[in-house]
Amino acid sequence: MSNTEPQHHDRFVSHLTRNTIALILAGGRGSRLKNMTDWRAKPAVPFGGKFRIIDFPLSNCINSGIRKVGILTQYKADSLIRHLQQGWGFMRGEFGEYVDIMPAQQRHEDASWYKGTADAIFQNIDILRSRSPDHILVLAGDHIYKMDYGAMLADHAEKNADLTIGCLEVSLDEAKEFGVMHVDENRRVKAFVEKPENPPTMPGKDDSALASMGIYIFNADFLFEQLLEDADTAGSTHDFGHDIIPSVIDKYNVNAYPFLDLQSGEQSYWRDVGTIDAYWAANMELIGVEPDLNLYDQTWPIWTHQAQTPPAKFVFDDDDRRGEAIDSMVSGGCVISGSTIRHSLVFSNVRVNSYSTVTDSLLLPEVNIARHCRISKAIIEKGCQIPEGTVIGENREEDEKRFQVSQGGVVLITPDMLGQKRHYVR
Repeated sequence: MSNTEPQHHDRFVSHLTRNTIALILAGGRGSRLKNMTDWRAKPAVPFGGKFRIIDFPLSNCINSGIRKVGILTQYKADSLIRHLQQGWGFMRGEFGEYVDIMPAQQRHEDASWYKGTADAIFQNIDILRSRSPDHILVLAGDHIYKMDYGAMLADHAEKNADLTIGCLEVSLDEAKEFGVMHVDENRRVKAFVEKPENPPTMPGKDDSALASMGIYIFNADFLFEQLLEDADTAGSTHDFGHDIIPSVIDKYNVNAYPFLDLQSGEQSYWRDVGTIDAYWAANMELIGVEPDLNLYDQTWPIWTHQAQTPPAKFVFDDDDRRGEAIDSMVSGGCVISGSTIRHSLVFSNVRVNSYSTVTDSLLLPEVNIARHCRISKAIIEKGCQIPEGTVIGENREEDEKRFQVSQGGVVLITPDMLGQKRHYVR
């Protein structure tokens, strides 16, 4: 398998992207994120100081020139919808651009919620047909990465594929957690297996497998055919990975597209932040000197709702209390008042009061840390008011009595756990 992708003519790519509709599957509960998704869908979870998880696939669409986007919502979508309305209302309808919210509307006779990834799109098939796209790009709404979908669309067109699947190169051990493809030397998919015990290896790489990223490009008419057939298939779970993809591999041209850096040929950054430990680790990576995900890249900005906040402020410079942040990221609207932040990520509008220390932690928006607190390796949810003298992350047994502690020792604190009744956390 070649590590380098062809350089595509810009005009060819812009024609392809202009006639593509992207559909972002954003209905998932994300139950492995525990209490973080009690009141919001996983794509609405804050990430990286000022963003939400869904901002990453959405920004990839805009930066790739795909400006027709549907977002399929279902589980506790209020927070997500509010964010989309506030931050993604800049598309120009007169140019045929949109970010449309597509909730489960029970259009069909059995009047059910979305039953699977394929069913979510099938329930909107009439809307999609009316918009006459050439291609449909299907994306998960809950992964963190930067990707030019234009290059993938061009590869799909050049290979004359019916379906192209975005893939990661992973170790054989990691592959057991993914849907894995067996491909030939031309990247044509010959088999697709979900979470295999013995994953098929890549051509020429005995220690690696090609895992599905949950990113699909379909020729639009081909997708509509497959969705109609799947809807009539008794016993189908109406899921792309379990049902649609295995059913088309033998009869149609299914292409694998490895997600590689176009310059180096190395595996590009991609993170599934589906567990508390993975979410904490992916946020903490951003603090590094040269993180794999560069949020400061002006050629590929991550767009979001821009909260109107003043600059972060650090106050007091006495020997016994000094407002400071070391090896940390601090967002707008924060006041670090006579306290020390070390190797932590502080989201918008947080206040940390005198004589407190915060280490290896994520403080989500609108958190207030009272005086004389010591907090280590924690995720403190939006709006928490941490009482004076609180110690977190030093005694696992004590933490487990009040809070959620992950397998990796990350302590998750929500307002409910503190007895602070908020109807829900946006």
